[in-house]
Amino acid sequence: MTLLCRAMLALLLLGAHPALAQREPAPPAAAPAVAGPALAAELGEPRIAVDTSFAGANLLVFGATERLLGPAGDNVVILGLGPPRDVVVRRRVRWLGIWVNGPSAHFREVPNYYAVAATAPVAGLLEEAARRERRLGLDMLTARLPGPRGAEFRNALVDLKRGSRLWNEEESQVEVSGGRLFHARLPLPSTIAPGDYIVQVLLVRANRIVARQELPFRVDRVGATARIADVARNLPLVYGLACIALAAFAGWLGSVIFRRG
Repeated sequence: MTLLCRAMLALLLLGAHPALAQREPAPPAAAPAVAGPALAAELGEPRIAVDTSFAGANLLVFGATERLLGPAGDNVVILGLGPPRDVVVRRRVRWLGIWVNGPSAHFREVPNYYAVAATAPVAGLLEEAARRERRLGLDMLTARLPGPRGAEFRNALVDLKRGSRLWNEEESQVEVSGGRLFHARLPLPSTIAPGDYIVQVLLVRANRIVARQELPFRVDRVGATARIADVARNLPLVYGLACIALAAFAGWLGSVIFRRG
């Protein structure tokens, strides 16, 4: 199914299913919300299969809105999040001429994947409090992470995650077609871990989130990659011995090849 067909499907869903997206509660002083759906979104592929040839992918997110999108209208923000994990960041120090592990910092509930895309820079769409609540922006994400408050280790964590392509901040843009149709491609690196992920699609109007939708997707190992992972997890001794045997065989084979050369 082409991107245009998918977007048209989302537009039809927008008119047919009023409960597809959750409307954000309006503040007490706000006018009553207009009845009807404001947002409909879908994923191009709800399951990502990772095998030995997996070199990364782009997750397609597409949909339609009730009102026009653009500088004078609404805006869309897309946030991709992976399952949280504990992460230890260590600083390397030089000791007796060699580099060794030095001081470290332990951070909890760190998303192993994070990506933000929007129709306009997020910092100009929402107030800081709303961005902090939704963790929109790496500065807002790291500010909420449980762990040491020092900037040195938090900046190092960001550098590590960005260097591995697991964290992306507005590196891809939400494209708009026909005023109400939108789509974006969130990059998934080759190192992405298996597990349950979620994409949050937010509709922003007048510096306020007026509707949101959550779309789950899963990353699974398949084929030889899945079998190797199962052995490593369930039979660690066998996996370790196999790795040693493979390394010894590779060394022997290399010595034979170079000896003949």
